[in-house]
Amino acid sequence: MSGFAPPAQAAIDSDVARALAEDIGTGDVTASLLVDATQSGYVVAKESAVIAGRPWFDACFLALDPALRIHWQVAEGERVAPHTVVCTFEGRTRALVSAERCALNFLQTLSATATRTADYVAAIAGTGARILDTRKTLPGLRLAQKYAVRVGGGSNHRIGLYDALMLKENHIHAAGSIAAAAAQAKARYPALPLIIEVENLDELDQALATACTRILIDDFSLDDMREAVRRAAGRIPLEVSGGVELARVREIAETGIDCISIGALTKHVQAVDFSMRLGASPTA
Repeated sequence: MSGFAPPAQAAIDSDVARALAEDIGTGDVTASLLVDATQSGYVVAKESAVIAGRPWFDACFLALDPALRIHWQVAEGERVAPHTVVCTFEGRTRALVSAERCALNFLQTLSATATRTADYVAAIAGTGARILDTRKTLPGLRLAQKYAVRVGGGSNHRIGLYDALMLKENHIHAAGSIAAAAAQAKARYPALPLIIEVENLDELDQALATACTRILIDDFSLDDMREAVRRAAGRIPLEVSGGVELARVREIAETGIDCISIGALTKHVQAVDFSMRLGASPTA
C-alpha cells in the first residue's frame, strides 16, 4: 500500500470495535444457531470500483476469529471490473457471518470514496492541479475516508480544526482586516499552516502580502481564477473550493489553479455493491 499508508492499527481497531459492538450487541443470535465449523467463502465486486478499505475489512474478521485467513486477489487502489472476486477466505462459520456486514460496510464505503476521488483525479490529469478532500466526512470515519481519498489518488486537506489555521470571512471581519487576522494567527500558532479564504481579487492581493501557506479563492469566475493565478505567480498556492462538479473540474484545473477541494468525495458517497458468499469461489 505504498503511497497511501493506512492510519495506525489502533485507530483501525477502534473503528472496527465500535462497528462490531453496534451490530453484534449482546450476541449474534442467528449465528448461534450454526455449527461453528471451518468454512470458506469469497467476496465479489458487483460493479466497477477502486478497492479501498482492506485493513478495516480484515480487522473485522480477525477481531472475531484471529486464526481466519484472507487471500486478496486485488491490490488496495486497484480498479476492478464488475463480477471480480476480490478476496477469498477460510475461518469459523459464526465469525464469518457475524463480521460480514461490518466488513462489507467498511469496504463499500471506503471503495466508494476512493472511486469518486479517482474519477476527479483522472479528469484533471496533466494539468498539475491536485484534488483535495474536506472535513465533510462521515462522523467517526474521518481518518478512514481521508485514507480512501489518498488511495484514489487525491490529497488530504487539514485533518481537523487543530492541524491548520483557516481564516474565513467572519474571523477576518472580527480582526479588522486580512493583515490583522493573519498577524494574529501567526503570532499565536507560528508552526501551523495558514490558509486564508478570499472573495475577490482585492482580498487576494491582501492575502498574498501576508506570505500565508495557501489562499482559498471562493466563488471566482474562470477569468478571475486565471487573473488570480497571474497575480500569485507561483508565490503562494491557490485553492478553489465550493460546488465543484466532475463535469467542470478540468476547466477549473486548466486555469492554473494549484488545488481543488471537493466535499463530495466524502459526503456524497454511494456505496459500492459487494457481495459475500460462503462456499467455493467461482474463479477457483
